[in-house]
Amino acid sequence: MPTYVYTCSKCGHLFELRQSFQDSAIAKCPVCDENATRKFYAVPVIYKGSGFYSTDYRKGQREE
Repeated sequence: MPTYVYTCSKCGHLFELRQSFQDSAIAKCPVCDENATRKFYAVPVIYKGSGFYSTDYRKGQREE
């Protein structure tokens, strides 16, 4: 099961919960018992390999 990060809408407390994919994106804050919403973070993408940009999207040279 994945771990999600939540932030409380009232007190700003950050906490983590392990939940299934089907669970609601709203949880109760353990500090003040108010609603907390799930935070989303961008996933870093790393392109590895030789010349991804220069061989696929190079301007000025066309092979015919």
